[in-house]
Amino acid sequence: MAARKITLVTLVFLLCIAASSGAFISASAQSLAPYVPTPQHVVERMLELAQVSSKDVVYDLGCGDGRIVITAAKKYGARGVGIDIDPERIKESQANAKAAGVERLVTFKLDDALKADVSGATVVTLYLLSSSNAILRPMLTKQLKPGARIVSHAFSMGDWPPLTTETVDDESGFKRTLYLWKADGVVRP
Repeated sequence: MAARKITLVTLVFLLCIAASSGAFISASAQSLAPYVPTPQHVVERMLELAQVSSKDVVYDLGCGDGRIVITAAKKYGARGVGIDIDPERIKESQANAKAAGVERLVTFKLDDALKADVSGATVVTLYLLSSSNAILRPMLTKQLKPGARIVSHAFSMGDWPPLTTETVDDESGFKRTLYLWKADGVVRP
């Protein structure tokens, strides 16, 4: 119980930092979450949990600096698509992909995650709020082919129980919860 309180306190702290730093996206686009980067160790565990391989196409909704799809490309040879509504994050992602030497494997799209076509994904990663995941759930379960994996950092998808829940310590010793679901052809409202 103490670990959950620490995790919740940490999350609230990070959200406050994000809000005060201007990390929220303009009011003209729907923000599904503030920009708070996933720690690299957690990124790696998310990709391991999804069992990413070179045959996968990893989509990251709210890709931020692109680290998840870049890591999938660099470590596994997977193709990746990062989607974000912030043009600065897209520019940063493209520069990071070039610096990592994986720009031929990844693309970044300035788009609204709520309107994105993710039907080509075999893995979708999320670090959005639970309410945002719940909004995305019908779209994800409608578009994804059976067997596609969805991995969320820190937030669930409402009443859709995950196949696996895992707690990971990040580099700072904070507990991070990861959730894994598999699309099964059932559209979940």
